[in-house]
Amino acid sequence: MSESETPQSQVAGAVVAFPGPSKPATVTFDRRELSELLNLYGRMVAAGEWRDYAIDFLKDKAQFSVYRRTSEVPLYRIVKDPALAKRQGAYSVVAATGLILKRGHDLARVLRVVDRKLSVVS
Repeated sequence: MSESETPQSQVAGAVVAFPGPSKPATVTFDRRELSELLNLYGRMVAAGEWRDYAIDFLKDKAQFSVYRRTSEVPLYRIVKDPALAKRQGAYSVVAATGLILKRGHDLARVLRVVDRKLSVVS
């Protein structure tokens, strides 16, 4: 670079891209989703069906796992996967065997598959 060239003259013709919306590092449940999940969890604990839960925030999905006993595998995993939001729905309920019981766009509707089991047991 010579003395006549300044750093501004080099970037004057260049297109500067503004940073777009940054993706969060991990997928999380928002306040409304956590409220729905914990309300269901509370009802199932009161019925004596569930005893423990775990929340996992991963890079590509978030999971709410429920357990009958702490030392077992989870009975159900409620998974939020934003990559599937436009196709099958971001939310799914997965049984302990890995079978997807329900998938959809609305968390309350997806959770009904587990809530129905509570009403059948009662």
